[in-house]
Amino acid sequence: MNMPLLSLLFLTLPLGAALTWLLPRPEWAKRIALGSALIDLGIALTVVFQFNPEQPGFQLVEQGRWIPTLNIQYLVGVDGISLLFLPATILLFIGVILYSWNSVTKLPRLYYSLLLVLETATLGIFCSLDTMLFFLFWELSLIPIYFLVSLWGIGPNRRYAAVKYILVMVAGGIPLLFGFILLAFSHATSGGALVFDLPTLLATPIPAKMQLTVFLLLLLGFAVKIPVFPLHTWLPLVAMEGPAGVTALLVGIKLGAYGLIRFAIPLAPQAAQQMHWLLVALGTMGVIYGALAALAQTNLRRMLAYASLSHVGLVVLGIASFDLQGIQGSVLQLLNFTLAAGFGFLLISALHHRIGSTDLLSLGGAARSMPLLASFFLLFGFTGMGLPGTSGFPAELFILLSTFKHHIGAGLAALFAMVLGTAYFLSLYRQAFFGPANNPVVADAMDLRPRELAIVLVAAAIILVVGFYPSAVLDVIKPAGEAWVARLR
Repeated sequence: MNMPLLSLLFLTLPLGAALTWLLPRPEWAKRIALGSALIDLGIALTVVFQFNPEQPGFQLVEQGRWIPTLNIQYLVGVDGISLLFLPATILLFIGVILYSWNSVTKLPRLYYSLLLVLETATLGIFCSLDTMLFFLFWELSLIPIYFLVSLWGIGPNRRYAAVKYILVMVAGGIPLLFGFILLAFSHATSGGALVFDLPTLLATPIPAKMQLTVFLLLLLGFAVKIPVFPLHTWLPLVAMEGPAGVTALLVGIKLGAYGLIRFAIPLAPQAAQQMHWLLVALGTMGVIYGALAALAQTNLRRMLAYASLSHVGLVVLGIASFDLQGIQGSVLQLLNFTLAAGFGFLLISALHHRIGSTDLLSLGGAARSMPLLASFFLLFGFTGMGLPGTSGFPAELFILLSTFKHHIGAGLAALFAMVLGTAYFLSLYRQAFFGPANNPVVADAMDLRPRELAIVLVAAAIILVVGFYPSAVLDVIKPAGEAWVARLR
């Protein structure tokens, strides 16, 4: 009998959260949280090693009865599209724990418990093969984010930001739930049993007219989480008001884009092709708007928030190409977000903890006192720019090639946005890290601590290895990507 690795992946973190909350000494909380995440990383790497990348279907599948009267199951598994998100996500959570080590002094047991609950929900989203189980994890992720932003936010309007975030996400969850219920009824068996498991839903396409309704419902539900323009207004607000570590998770882990790839397009392939113009329009608007908005910012946190909006617009363009290059580039770019954008925001978190601000007026000359922080932030910025030698280059190259193949205008818009991306990043980087150190706090600031340096070194090493050897990731994605594209033909 094979060990239920995915179930262990979910079980470890809630146990860690319970221990973190129940044990009386607050100083133990961060150590238990870190230990739980490290154990989970070991399990995730075991899942990766046991996965056969040559097989396109779902592997390591675990199934059990959950709500038998509704035919809802506990059904989890991974394929080449979802596999690598597991270790990447856990690595980013480890980074958040380490970068919160000295900055979280208020209610540390609750803080780290909520982080582990959020990590459980996020991993559940990547592994769920039952639509109701997916929706459970999707909604579960909202609760810890609300409390993390409202209780540990760094802005004066943090409670407003938390309320806005959860209201927008709950509103987005309504069409998502309706879409899944409509799918379940449309696949109901002759005996009246509803169908919620993804493999069965994929095996039996629904009529074209119903596909359009399902696609639009799922697209709307996922669009607010991606986010796409103009449903993005919660992201810059949370980036400024929420704790930087939590914002790193929201910027680095694009669950909405994953949902688009996993559910919306495969479950309604004809409607997706019919509405490809809408995906292209959303991607193009996001790419251009995000880049122009980032160019106008004077705060590093807000700049990264708008930059992520531009970059995820590029992912939507890659998805809308509906070919292998596009889906490979999009998945690789989503993995890049987890490492480059996520850890870039963690460095901003470290900068804010040392300086008390991430506004350009309070910075300048930071590279002299914090050369390691400045160097790694530059590397992550180069990854976002798609510099050759980083993992951002093959991802953006694949997306651009597939976009030009199908939508020349959108491809030109993406190239223009990439030029703007270089301009806004280098301009703000120069102002923040070079020049005179007018603020005495900057001149006396401490560079990265050993634990902060260790985790950021791991992320940087992965970025460079994948940049020089992208086949290590692309070959894992390819079989599942080919099966994904085949559904659209």
